[in-house]
Amino acid sequence: MHNMKYTYIIVVLLAVLASSCMRNSDKELKDIEEIQESASLGMKDVHSCVTDSGFIKYEFESPEMNQYDNVEEPYIDFPNGLKFKMYSEKGTIVKSRIRCNKARYYKTTKIWELNNDVEAMTAKNEVLNTEQLFWDTQKHSIYSEKFVKITTQHQVITGIGFESDEKLSKYEIKRPGGEFELEDKE
Repeated sequence: MHNMKYTYIIVVLLAVLASSCMRNSDKELKDIEEIQESASLGMKDVHSCVTDSGFIKYEFESPEMNQYDNVEEPYIDFPNGLKFKMYSEKGTIVKSRIRCNKARYYKTTKIWELNNDVEAMTAKNEVLNTEQLFWDTQKHSIYSEKFVKITTQHQVITGIGFESDEKLSKYEIKRPGGEFELEDKE
């Protein structure tokens, strides 16, 4: 009788444990996935300045910004475009401008992905146009594997693939084409 009592208790405990370890339903799994994939922060009509030692370093504007922290690679999404300005060291002169119709900033790698009608303008009024541009803020470089067009005061250069420093002062087009102006040394 004593063993029967312990056996009964063990069977009840096993039944309780088994029922609590049931598989989640597909709806429960979908709900969990949606929570993880939903924005942890969303903002409209964003205008922000990043400063260093009291001077504006960067400034950006966007109609919408969504931050995703609960994903494998956290990012900030700008689904309706972004306008970005980089200032001189004293924060007085705009050194370059970038605008695009979609953007994403990957927080872990500190890389910007700019898409759809990307335009970057330097302090020398040189303009870079492409459909996709990556900006690695740690390496201070920009690059693209897409078609690019660079318009300077004297020439238009086109090609596929592009690498540059973030100031667009030293760049290389991987497969160049376009119009080049040649100087006659005589």
